[in-house]
Amino acid sequence: MNKQKRIEILTRLRANNPNPTTELEYNSTFELLIAVLLSAQATDVGVNKATRKLFPVANTPQAMLDLGVDGVKHYIKTIGLFNSKAENVIKTCQILVDQYGGEVPEDRAALESLPGVGRKTANVVLNTAFGWPTIAVDTHIFRVSNRTKLAVGKNVDKVEEKLLKVVPAEFKVDVHHWLILHGRYTCVARKPRCGSCIIEDLCEYKDKTEIEEA
Repeated sequence: MNKQKRIEILTRLRANNPNPTTELEYNSTFELLIAVLLSAQATDVGVNKATRKLFPVANTPQAMLDLGVDGVKHYIKTIGLFNSKAENVIKTCQILVDQYGGEVPEDRAALESLPGVGRKTANVVLNTAFGWPTIAVDTHIFRVSNRTKLAVGKNVDKVEEKLLKVVPAEFKVDVHHWLILHGRYTCVARKPRCGSCIIEDLCEYKDKTEIEEA
């Protein structure tokens, strides 16, 4: 895909959604970190249902520690892998209290060292909470990037590397949100809704659907 086409795709996505953000519900950087940690192999909808009950009870690292592993499990038991996630939440909160004064560090290495927090989670926190031009590549973004030919790569790391290279600076802060929402609602996995896609004429996917999926 050439540079001009990429810029037009990003321009249209921006015009359609000038101020995108995550669909995870949060009121602080700490709540965002926990929500993203819980969202691995789970839907944002499912995470939000759990955190709507969890965060009013524990919205700081210390309050979460006071709940304990079993207490956290009680609130997140509807989320996949809740046992290991509860343990990671408590371990992460202990580190935040012991090493960072209960604050979420604005530092990639520090974030990635937290239990249950990998590169993707760190990217989301750095981007959404701190405004860094990071691009967290999940299954949706991987699919959209490869399907459209916006950024082709064999794995999420390669796609992230390519996006960081080809996406102009003016789009970098928001591109993660545009692509994930596009993959979640339009360029869906089973059958892309090409009939309602605002970038269909620019997309280089060979097996476009002729009509929008009902």
